[in-house]
Amino acid sequence: MDSMDDIRAELRQPALDLQALIPEVFKGHAQMSAAAMSEGAVSSRMKELFAMVIAITRECDGCIVAHTRGALRHGATRQEVAEAIGVAISMNGGPGTVWGPRALRAFDEAAAARAT
Repeated sequence: MDSMDDIRAELRQPALDLQALIPEVFKGHAQMSAAAMSEGAVSSRMKELFAMVIAITRECDGCIVAHTRGALRHGATRQEVAEAIGVAISMNGGPGTVWGPRALRAFDEAAAARAT
């Protein structure tokens, strides 16, 4: 996996180009995401961890980057991320052992960037 910043940079312009062509779709997705990830009976931190586990399952580097950063932003610890990755591994078997470490790496990169 490229670094978190490389993945974000690679996706940035194509996403902006597509957003310009279908702005209502992107607006609708942003509204749905905000509603789904908001604080409720389940905390935003836990929701980001859920989303990270789904991202591992779907093998989506861009999603892993987004949701590990979200988990960190909402106060998730490295241990919480690791244990959530453990759930992804238990549900996905071998592929989880490949994509799970990618998620931990993305979290570590986000934490290191935040510390500087």
